[in-house]
Amino acid sequence: MSVLDRLHGGLVVSVQAEAGSALDSPAAIAMLARVAEQNGAAAVRIEGEEHLRAVRAAIGLPIVGIVKRADEGFAPYITSTVADVETVLRTGAEIVAFDATARARSDGSTVATLCARVHAAGKLAMADCSSIVDGRLAIAAGCDLIATTLAGYTAGTRGRELPALDIVGALHSEHPFIVCEGGIASPDAARDAFAAGARAIVVGTAITNVDAIVRSFVAACGLGGQHRP
Repeated sequence: MSVLDRLHGGLVVSVQAEAGSALDSPAAIAMLARVAEQNGAAAVRIEGEEHLRAVRAAIGLPIVGIVKRADEGFAPYITSTVADVETVLRTGAEIVAFDATARARSDGSTVATLCARVHAAGKLAMADCSSIVDGRLAIAAGCDLIATTLAGYTAGTRGRELPALDIVGALHSEHPFIVCEGGIASPDAARDAFAAGARAIVVGTAITNVDAIVRSFVAACGLGGQHRP
């Protein structure tokens, strides 16, 4: 069975931790990835070379690999250069996800450049897009998976409604594997994404961002305390 066949109709769990969190260690990330595998996830999305290596050693699921790195003067920060792609490829991830917006990158590379490098290594290229236009450019570049990851995270899309079902709906007839990522906070939202035409979904915060989940409940407790007699 191919990697895309394994992902079709499935859940990709984004296992990442906030900086400074007790979970921000290779061992903790690998443990969370194992939990995802044991409970039926189709794949995991992992950031950072050390975390990727730890997860690769711990599970048999396909891995979507990324690195996040800020380059001064440039907006893209998710696997935005050829060097970033090379870093992910060294970890054994089956899928390399990268910024697929039209924004300039520090090494001058393009979506087509990054996609070609991933394919040269025999891996799958996942385009993290912010808009329908990004998606169509990524399709033209030959990317294997088109994702809505960056919708709401660029200057031109900030504040938009998520999940980006409009992007999924516009592109699902133009490419065989559209991934809905971002803003899927409940099983109902997951079902809506598949109904819109997604072939797979990525869920992170609602499952693995324990820090944010705890803070949300703590905030609710504080509000409730205001109404105590």
